[in-house]
Amino acid sequence: MTLSRRPLLLGALGALAAPPIARAQGSTAWTREAYLAAMRASGRETTISEQNFAAIQARKPAAMRRIESYLKARFNGEADPAVLRAFETLPREYFHWNYEGRANGASNAYEADPKPWGLGYGSALSDYLGQAYMTQACAPKPEHVVLEIGTGSGYQSALLSRIVAKQYSIEIINPLGSAVQRIFAPLGYSNVETRVGDGFFGWPEVQGGFDTIIVTCAAQYVPPALIQQLKPGGRLVIPIGQPFRRGQFLYIYTKDEDGRVRSRKDVGVYFIPMTGAMMNRPRPAGAPNPEPAAPAAPASTD
Repeated sequence: MTLSRRPLLLGALGALAAPPIARAQGSTAWTREAYLAAMRASGRETTISEQNFAAIQARKPAAMRRIESYLKARFNGEADPAVLRAFETLPREYFHWNYEGRANGASNAYEADPKPWGLGYGSALSDYLGQAYMTQACAPKPEHVVLEIGTGSGYQSALLSRIVAKQYSIEIINPLGSAVQRIFAPLGYSNVETRVGDGFFGWPEVQGGFDTIIVTCAAQYVPPALIQQLKPGGRLVIPIGQPFRRGQFLYIYTKDEDGRVRSRKDVGVYFIPMTGAMMNRPRPAGAPNPEPAAPAAPASTD
């Protein structure tokens, strides 16, 4: 996602019992050896030179400054400290991996010109500025239970898991979702639960519903199940628009304590489409309509 003279550009879209190999980047535990061990434990055997690993770490401070500046520009001078801490904690290079081609893209982490990176199977690791925007738009809190539709690389779920009490995520692409299920335990992220399935139906087995639902693929309309599973006072962050077309917008839905649903049109975006039931079911009569409103942030700037 970038909001600089173009819309947000974001890719679309069972923990293991193994002991954690590293709990946080930035601690003395996150070394090249810890990275390689975590990759091996997640089923992604790879190698990287000391020089390349050091170069990745050296780029991170500039990326963090970029994220903070970006959030302040988009949210009236406020960059959520919890969001910044989550980014600081998370080793982004660990998520740069093409699952279809079995290729390591770690050397691309913290690039100066943020952009999406391919994961294979038509999915992508979204650019980190876009993920920062989406994360702060979710307004995550330590007590929250969150659902993500479109696991992708697992980075967005891992990011939110550093802030919230429990993070759930659903991925419709079987080989991708099955592989990504293995990546959280080696980092010690025990509050993330993922599964392969159609996010159109949400995760109804979770008792009490969700404080926040974040959708990382473009829906043609709001799936009714997501509204139903949203707690009173909850928030749904979802891109809405036609598949592979410009003119998509991020919408933020909120549910009042009395169950009334309101929507706000946010920024222009471009996501790959939500597949599965969304593609073959007509819009239900009960699906909420987005309410036109002035964008909360400019859909295009620089």
